[in-house]
Amino acid sequence: MFNKINLNLKNNSYQIIVGNGSIDELQGFLHSKNYSKIIVITDNIVHKIHGDKIRFLIPNLDFVIVENGEKAKSFATLEDVCEQILQKNIDRKTLLIAFGGGVIGDLTGFCASILLRGLDFVQIPTTLLAMVDSSVGGKTAINSKNGKNLIGSFYQPKLVICDIDFLDTLPVREFKAGYAEVVKYGFICDANFFDFLDKNLADIFAKNSQILCQIISRSCEIKSQIVGRDEKENGERALLNFGHTFGHIFEAEVAYSSEILHGEAVAIGMVMASQLSLNMNLIKQGTFTKIFNHLQRCGFELNIKNIRSNWSLENLINHLFKDKKTEKNQLTFILLETLGKAKIVKQIPLENISVVLKKFLD
Repeated sequence: MFNKINLNLKNNSYQIIVGNGSIDELQGFLHSKNYSKIIVITDNIVHKIHGDKIRFLIPNLDFVIVENGEKAKSFATLEDVCEQILQKNIDRKTLLIAFGGGVIGDLTGFCASILLRGLDFVQIPTTLLAMVDSSVGGKTAINSKNGKNLIGSFYQPKLVICDIDFLDTLPVREFKAGYAEVVKYGFICDANFFDFLDKNLADIFAKNSQILCQIISRSCEIKSQIVGRDEKENGERALLNFGHTFGHIFEAEVAYSSEILHGEAVAIGMVMASQLSLNMNLIKQGTFTKIFNHLQRCGFELNIKNIRSNWSLENLINHLFKDKKTEKNQLTFILLETLGKAKIVKQIPLENISVVLKKFLD
C-alpha cells in the first residue's frame, strides 16, 4: 500500500504518492489520460542508473538528458532542453516527466510552464531532498548570475511519485543533504515530528523503508497544507524558507558548486537563523542547543570555516540583499518562536545579521 497525499488547489489539485515501488502508479495515471507524446527529462547519472526502469514501464519514450548538477539550472541548459523538446514535434497534449533530483524538477517544470504556453508535467523525484521539498508545490526556476532561483514561475505538476526504492542508490552525502529539508518541517511547525526524527535518527540514516515512508509522507503533508493555503507565497508559504536565506548566500559564494550542497547550506542556515532567533530573544538557549545538537548528530559540518577558511563577509552580505524576500532593500528572515513554530520577521537591521555571520566566520 502507498500513502497518498492530496494537495488541494481547486483546478490545480494533484496527488503525491509515497511508497516502495510507487513508480508503478504511473501506468494507471497515463491510462486515464490521452497524451500524444511523453518526454522524460533527466540527467546523465539518473539515466544511467534508473533509465531502464522507466523505459520498461512506458515503451516509446523520448528522453532529453542533461549534465548532472546545479549548473544545469541555467539559461543555456533551459534553451537547449526547450529546443530539443520542440524538435520532437510536440503539441499541447505532450507530457513532460521530470525524472531526477531537484535540479531536474525545477528545470522541467519551468520548461513545461513556457513551452506552447503550458504543458502537463509529472514529478518523479529520485532524491530525498526533491521528494520532500522541490517536487511538491509548483515552484520552478533556474538560477541567475545574481542569485539562486530568481528566474521562474509557479506551475503545478499533475502528479508526484515518490518511490522510496530510488533512495537505495542515493549517495550518503546526498541523502543527508535531503534530510535537512525533512527536519526543517519539525523546526518550523511540528515539534512532535521533530521528536520522532530525533528518536529514529539511526533508522532514518540506515534507510529503514518503513520509517522513510513515514517521514517523507509527513513532510509532504506539511508542505501540501501550507501550499494549499498560500500557493504563490504571499504569506505563510515563506515559512518554508527557514534556513534558506543564510544558506543561499553560501551557495552563491561557491557558485552553486559541490563545495557545499543545498541541504548542507540549509543546515548551516538553520543554525544561523536559530542563532538570530536567540539573539533577538525569540527562543531560549535550550531550543538553540537542541537544534544544533540534532544537526551535529546527523553529521552536518556546522563550522563554516571547515568548508572554506576565507569567506568574504562583504560578498556574503551582498548576496543577502538579492534574496527574493527582500523588500525595499530591507531584510526579511524566517525565525523561530519556539521549536515547532516559526514566524516571518521583516526589516531586521543589518547589524543583527552581521553579528551572526561574524560569530560563525571568526
